[in-house]
Amino acid sequence: MKIVVYAICKNEEKFVRRWMASMSEADQVVVLDTGSDDGTVELLTGLGARVEREIISPWRFDTARNRSLELVDEDTDICVCTDLDEVFHPGWRALLEAAWRPGCSQAAYRYTWNFEPDGSEGHVFWYEKIHARHGFRWTHPVHEVLTWVGPGRPGPKVTVEGMQLDHLADPEKSRAQYLPLLELSVREDPEDDRNMHYLGREYMFRGMWDECIATLQRHLAMPTATWTDERCASMRFLARAWRAKGREDLALTWLLRAVAEAPHLREPFVELARLCYDTGDWAGAVWAAQKALAITRRPRTYICEGSAWGSLPHDLLSIGLYRMGLPGPALAAARDALTLEPDNERLRRNVALLRAEAETPGA
Repeated sequence: MKIVVYAICKNEEKFVRRWMASMSEADQVVVLDTGSDDGTVELLTGLGARVEREIISPWRFDTARNRSLELVDEDTDICVCTDLDEVFHPGWRALLEAAWRPGCSQAAYRYTWNFEPDGSEGHVFWYEKIHARHGFRWTHPVHEVLTWVGPGRPGPKVTVEGMQLDHLADPEKSRAQYLPLLELSVREDPEDDRNMHYLGREYMFRGMWDECIATLQRHLAMPTATWTDERCASMRFLARAWRAKGREDLALTWLLRAVAEAPHLREPFVELARLCYDTGDWAGAVWAAQKALAITRRPRTYICEGSAWGSLPHDLLSIGLYRMGLPGPALAAARDALTLEPDNERLRRNVALLRAEAETPGA
């Protein structure tokens, strides 16, 4: 079975050695360099990658990805698309070969998009950038996706349990190009609900609250916007925008809608608990945090946010219980929060204070 890794890059010299070591389980590595002026190309070539140079103008991620895919030999069985700031855990090839079946089209694998300051995983979901050599093209100027363009229907997807890709992002890399490319993507395909959601989210990231609100409401009104998890996320982001504009009443309305839209997700309950905490609604914070913690199955989609699965819901529950005059249950919740974030000094102090209060006679 021939497995080839392919990628695009520009000025990523500092990642080359780590990335090439991680990709060494492949039969071949091919890279499209889109204009490096550091030592990226020379390092890649020296470590065995086949590198082509090409300036993509105007810049689009899908064009660059497709050009890099064209560099992959026609007789390749499996294509593995990664970026140079990503690394596989060792043994990934054997896991992929064991899961792949004749006629498969894509493989899904676990992907950690970011890490918390303490080194724990943040945003985790399942990725599908491994695919058969023929029948696929990348589409959309940014947040590009693999699209089937072959005859008939694509073959089945496989899930590669145990395969793990980590994104070790460069904090200095700019997101400046994302917004204009997303706006272009929506102009090119105004009926694509996924990119409408992404555009609204990007406006939120940039604090462009009015644009965020208008775009996310447009997303929710689209007939094709039927995935409840993504709809729920748009509602949560609308709540954040309205909070930023000082309208906590509208934020509460959108969070209640988000909870009703996707009651199987932790995220809307955690955001509702946070809003209740900020407004002093302790009973509401306790209810929402308890509802969040009752959900124990972590989704495999990109909608899943690391904060909802860390110490935060336990912490909000603990504070709410304490404010309601329940120090014993508050201590138990605080201990749960500390277990998940043992280096957090504030959580450690909370546990110590609650324990001292519980041990005080008459408390």
